[in-house]
Order: sequence, then structure tokens, then C-alpha cells
Amino acid sequence: MGGNSFGKALCITTFGESHAPAMGVVIDGLPAGMAVDMDLLNSMLARRRPGQSHLSTARTETDAPQILSGVYDGRTLGSPIAVLLANTDQRSADYDSLQSVLRPSHADHTYMAKYGVRDPRGGGRASARETACRVAAGAFALMLLRNEGVSVNAYVSSVGAVSMKEEPLSVDTKAVEATPVRCPDAEAAALMMALIEEVKAAGDSVGGTIRCVISGCPAGLGEPVFDRLEADLAKAMLSINATKGFEIGSGFAGTTMRGSAHNDPFATEEGRIITTTNNSGGVQGGISNGMDIRFRVAFKPVATIAVPQRTVDVSGQPQVLTAKGRHDPCVVPRAVPIVEAMAALVVADHLLRQRMQGR
Repeated sequence: MGGNSFGKALCITTFGESHAPAMGVVIDGLPAGMAVDMDLLNSMLARRRPGQSHLSTARTETDAPQILSGVYDGRTLGSPIAVLLANTDQRSADYDSLQSVLRPSHADHTYMAKYGVRDPRGGGRASARETACRVAAGAFALMLLRNEGVSVNAYVSSVGAVSMKEEPLSVDTKAVEATPVRCPDAEAAALMMALIEEVKAAGDSVGGTIRCVISGCPAGLGEPVFDRLEADLAKAMLSINATKGFEIGSGFAGTTMRGSAHNDPFATEEGRIITTTNNSGGVQGGISNGMDIRFRVAFKPVATIAVPQRTVDVSGQPQVLTAKGRHDPCVVPRAVPIVEAMAALVVADHLLRQRMQGR
């Protein structure tokens, strides 16, 4: 199976399935001597882990990371860092009835078409459980970026038809973490939580969007033509389970504007070149321009629902599926640290690539 590695100068490879004994990640390319912040690593994993609130799945994984290599006396060695995350709360029996049934909008059919075999327990390799490995790797990338004055913060901007009235220019992380839905707008957060509880009671699910802001990123990161910074960010985001859309800066709304309104005028501020607007989202010509990098990611409703659905089995015979197991009615709140982690990995990778080129 290919496609399990991401990044060039900073490369990660994840392994494991949802109901395997463990999952993990190997992180290669971090410089030696970097202090390892275990509090940051544990807090990132805690924000993603299941069972953290009544709005998420009831599966309870502690996600206590076990560092197997690459770290000594609290600092990186420059060698590959291996992090192991044990799976301790699997209920594989919940999936016994799914051995031959294809779940709507899951990867069951496509995995069978590609490999001729699949692990039906919790989705196997296609499970969102895999993202715990990305968050662990992303925490190490955030440690590197923090040393460079770069911050990466995300929040929920909409759930279903409920949206924040106004997107803030900067992210108040305390306000984001003040509610289980991770929306910094208290009024919108209350409506979002009510909506999630409503769809959960109905055995259904709902999607939403996450906004991410990268601040302090230096100008000059990105490799045109095919490794444009926004292209790598888009790939990183769309590689996350349940994502269906990515936009940076003005995004699709920019298509309704004229160039005279959309162009970002240049100016100087405290001796550096800035733009007075940021419709570009901090990236121009595929390269960071020094302004905040702002993008948004769309997540579809979770595919596993308790509502009966028509489907077929692997032989094409009609079936009616009523899913069992423990699942999120809305994945968006738990996806916030995943978006941050993948964004951090992209920026850290391009920062290291820039240094390798002597710039």
C-alpha cells in the first residue's frame, strides 16, 4: 500500500489500523537538539482523542504517546522519531455484520476495488483513527515552528447551516477551547452544539467548516510550480478524512469580485513590505508573502449513522444497513487539531526546504 508518507525535507510515515493493537508515526527530518515539549504533544492528542465530550464518539482512547526513538534527554537526536499510540478501547464485534456489507459513503467498495481485501473493523486503515498519528507528528512540527515565531491556530467556523457572524482577524485560543464545539463565537457555539445534539438524537450526522490562521510565517516559503505552498496545504487538508473542500484567502467568494477590489495593495510597515488587504490569504505565486496565511476546510457529515440505509453486499445483493458502533455525530470539533497539525507539517517542511537551499 503506497501513499502512507507525507512531506519532503520533513517526512512522516503513519502506520496501523483502527482496531490493530496500535498505530504510530515515524517522523524524519527534524533537526537535532530541538527541545521536546511533552505537554504540547499530550495536549494536541487530548484535543483530538475520542470520548472527550458528549458531542463526540463514546470510544475512549487515552492516546498516551510512547516515543520509541529519536529523542534523548528531552531533545531530538536528528534521527527518525517513532511514536506509538496504543488502541485500547476497540469493540471489533460491532463490525461482525459488516464483513460483506458496503457502507454508504465509506471506503469499503473503493478499498475492495483497489486491493481486493479490506479490514471492516472501524474502517481499518481508512478510519479517522489514523489522524492521531498525524497530530502526534504535527505537534513536533509545531515545536519547530514555535522556535521560529510561527503560530498555527484553527477553529470551527460553521456547523451545518450555523455560521459565525464574523470571522476574527486573530484567533483567541482560550475562546476556541471554551466550548466542546471549538468555536470562538459563544453565541454561534451554543447554536452549533444544539444542532449537533439534535442530529445525534435523530441518529444522523452533520458537517461543517474549519478556519485556520498561520501567523508569523516568513515571506519566501513555497516551491513553484508544482510545490506551491497553497497546493501543498490543499493536499494536506484534503488528505484528512471527511474533507470535501479547501479554499485560501478570498476563496470562491473572490470569483464574484473585480480585480480592482480583489488585488492586495503593497505598503510598508516598520520597514517591511506588507499588503493592506489579504484576499490572497498570505500566498502569492505559490510563495508566502509574510502576511497571515488564512484558509478554510470543509468537512462532510460523518458517513456512519444510525438511520437505516439501503445498500448492497459485496456480491451486489440489496441490503438494509443500520450501523452499530460508536461514532461522532459531527467530526468538525475534533478535527481542529488535525487541521493545525497538517498545516504545521506543511509549513515546517517548506521552512526546512528553504534552509536546505541556503535561503
